[in-house]
Amino acid sequence: MSQFKVGDYIVYHKPKCSFSPGPRAKQIYPLEHGEEYHYVVDKFWKVVSVNNDGSLDVVTRTGKQHRLNTGDPNISKARILHHFLYRKRFPRINEQP
Repeated sequence: MSQFKVGDYIVYHKPKCSFSPGPRAKQIYPLEHGEEYHYVVDKFWKVVSVNNDGSLDVVTRTGKQHRLNTGDPNISKARILHHFLYRKRFPRINEQP
């Protein structure tokens, strides 16, 4: 059974790779030849539907939609502290996709 339900806020730890990580980058380390960096950026999303195939449809603050597998280790439920510290980065409660 899925641990997520419609309306839950999640934090997605999105892995990225580039020449210059941004200010929100975490877990930064250089790749093999030192020209690029691998890092993680936290994304704050809201669950809009839980599908029977074990996937979640989520919406971003800007209205973009993504489909994620519930077994993805990069997904975690947002905690109270996340809501307090990053409240402007979550989609608004009254916004619809």
